[in-house]
Amino acid sequence: MEKFDKLSTFYLGKSFDLARDSLTENLVLYDAKDLNTHAVIIGMTGSGKTGLGIGLLEEAALDKIPVIAIDPKGDLGNIMLTFPDLKPEDFEPWVNPREATDKGLTTAEYAKNQAQLWREGLGKWGQDKERIKRLRDTADMAIYTPGSQAGVPISVLRSFNAPPVELRNDGDMYRDRISSTATSILALMGIDADPLTSREHILISNILKVSWDEGRSLDIPGLITAIQKPPIEKVGVLDIDAFFPPDDRFGLAMRLNNLLAAPGFEVWMEGESLDAGRLFHTPAGRPRVSVMSIAHLSDSERMFFVTMLLNEVLSWMRRQPGTGTLRAIVYMDEIFGYMPPTANPPSKTLLLTLLKQARAYGLGLVLATQNPVDLDYKGLSNTGTWFIGRLQTERDKARVMDGLEGAASDGEFDRRTMERTLAGLGKRRFLLHNVHETSQVIFQTRWVMSYLAGPLTRDQIKQLMTDYSVSVEEPVPPATPGKAHQPVEKLHADTPPALSPSIPQFFFPVTGRAGNSNKPIYYPRLLGVADVAYSSAKYKVHVDNRVIALTEFNDSPVPIDWQTSELLDIDPDTLESEAMEGAAYAELNKSAAKAKNYRKWEKAFKRWVHNDQVLTLFYSKQYKAVSDVGEHEGDFRARLQTFAREQRDIEIGKLRKKYDAKIAVQERKLLRAKQKLETEQAQSEQSKLDAYVSIGSALLGAFMGRKRVSTTSTSRIGTAIKRASRIGKQSDDVRHAKEEIREIVTNMEELSTQFEEDVARLDTVFDAQKEELDSVVIKATYANIHIQLVGLTWLPYYQDKEELTPAWA
Repeated sequence: MEKFDKLSTFYLGKSFDLARDSLTENLVLYDAKDLNTHAVIIGMTGSGKTGLGIGLLEEAALDKIPVIAIDPKGDLGNIMLTFPDLKPEDFEPWVNPREATDKGLTTAEYAKNQAQLWREGLGKWGQDKERIKRLRDTADMAIYTPGSQAGVPISVLRSFNAPPVELRNDGDMYRDRISSTATSILALMGIDADPLTSREHILISNILKVSWDEGRSLDIPGLITAIQKPPIEKVGVLDIDAFFPPDDRFGLAMRLNNLLAAPGFEVWMEGESLDAGRLFHTPAGRPRVSVMSIAHLSDSERMFFVTMLLNEVLSWMRRQPGTGTLRAIVYMDEIFGYMPPTANPPSKTLLLTLLKQARAYGLGLVLATQNPVDLDYKGLSNTGTWFIGRLQTERDKARVMDGLEGAASDGEFDRRTMERTLAGLGKRRFLLHNVHETSQVIFQTRWVMSYLAGPLTRDQIKQLMTDYSVSVEEPVPPATPGKAHQPVEKLHADTPPALSPSIPQFFFPVTGRAGNSNKPIYYPRLLGVADVAYSSAKYKVHVDNRVIALTEFNDSPVPIDWQTSELLDIDPDTLESEAMEGAAYAELNKSAAKAKNYRKWEKAFKRWVHNDQVLTLFYSKQYKAVSDVGEHEGDFRARLQTFAREQRDIEIGKLRKKYDAKIAVQERKLLRAKQKLETEQAQSEQSKLDAYVSIGSALLGAFMGRKRVSTTSTSRIGTAIKRASRIGKQSDDVRHAKEEIREIVTNMEELSTQFEEDVARLDTVFDAQKEELDSVVIKATYANIHIQLVGLTWLPYYQDKEELTPAWA
């Protein structure tokens, strides 16, 4: 592992000297945490913008930082073309046959040349096969294709999910979510709707609000039904039929229905659900680079998908705790049309919201474009990092200059110097402007580990994903009463059994006929409800939970066995105290008719809750952290990885602070020694002085300056020290000054050694996937188990010949 891979830095390339038109050996390392304030990449076609973007994604993956990459052009899928062995046969399926023909080569010969080109390119930039292998091993990668089965299909229209409570409680964000969703739905239907004047927009917004206010998600069929029969009676002061007549609403519903029925449209409702958490991490918690390929979609479909995706990312973000470290990245390869300076597409509001708020949650945005004129630079004024490559027109340069001037944090901006700098940029050369640094830098991008084959076709994506299986964790549906134990009682009576008033009885409400005109038949079960408090001072866990269990009566000597019960997810307040009129009743077990048994069953229920309904959590020994209640193992591992990164950032900050102070002392000593040497023998010792100064500048370049640690810096220190030692043998005229400088050199050498040792000790290799988690089992004490009810409960069924159908929702 390279030293810079341990320091939470992204290896971007090497600095470039425009004045000498030459590449230097100074590595350009970008502090990953700086990406919390977002970045923009601007450069014309051929500037190397895609290579820089893929290089950033590679570095993020190596640092276990998950990425959602929106790919309107089809280039970002190249990140999956990594070949650790660099064999020609690995490259051959992906080289361009036409390019081979143009060069007079067979495909195999051209693939051999490309493999050699990549081997040499990576070598020149200090990268090897091991780094490629580590990239493949560290992160899961997948290409998603909404509206297509070429890659991993992703379901966008299966349901318009209700936002989380945190977002619904934020009035402005909630309104923006409703508005952008309504706008994107109408855009998909080919309707350009103004949120303030369009009755279609107002109607759909109100339907979404009513549903989401109740925490209910809404699917397309449900939306079609709600358009025809709105859940509201008035819009403003007008009746709904006056505002939007039924015939017109039917026309809108038909238009949406026709879209749903269009050939091929069903793909939009197939595949994985649109879940930002699962796009950022696998169910096992492994970081994921999810490339959302949308090159095959129409403009309206792209806008719809991007809007829905950004809405989902925003909802996921609001559920995360705040952090100062970089938790995840959203990358967009071409932002043209999604955040224009004047128009207001639904994506614009969401992007502006993310740019303003995401930094507090550790979510970094990287927005790239080759169309700098079509950017809302006011929206980008808070963007901390600008990567600017070669620009095509003077108009482009002028707009970028305006944007940079607006982003200047100190108000000082040398426009003329910046114009000269931008004019001198060539291919793969970028200006890095970072508000977290004291100076700008020109650099040339490193050689990417991924093979840049160009935009991938759908056939190529299918080929890439053929053997790829995205790990999906299907949620376990809540238990439905009576599903696990179908009724077996055969005898039916038209009247309920006569029971003691002291026996509590409850009835599940009959919610539908399920196409059956018969009266329901009630079957007896025993229901238990308990409020349980789980507490552990050791693990700092204090959780309240409700246990609801349903079990059958049987004819054995022990008629009730809570071990065979099923847990339910219902609201006991919805149970009714009376049966439906005219219903029939199955035979009741004799034991259920004795009131004294219920007291015994209540004690048995409490004992079962104590012994069997334990709280099981995951525990990390390394970080002494325990999972949240209901938190999946993968989500806990992802949280541990973020926590590990936070700890690493803290240690790196301490390290920099420690060595900055020590270097400052040596710098002052070196300056005094330099002045003394100049005074005593300025001309004769000038060449020797250069050697001394190179010692200080090398180390300063490593620890201070752009606050980066470079492997080349430490090697230059060693070279400078050797040169200084040779000087010591050449003259006795400046012996005292020379001895003083020698002492400084020794101190600096010791600092360099100490720094290397401290870096080696940094615990940055923590992999949440590899830690063996312990299980923490917490039992509720009897005092913390409060029984709310244990009573006879009747479940309604419809009988059609020999088949029983549940009569509840």
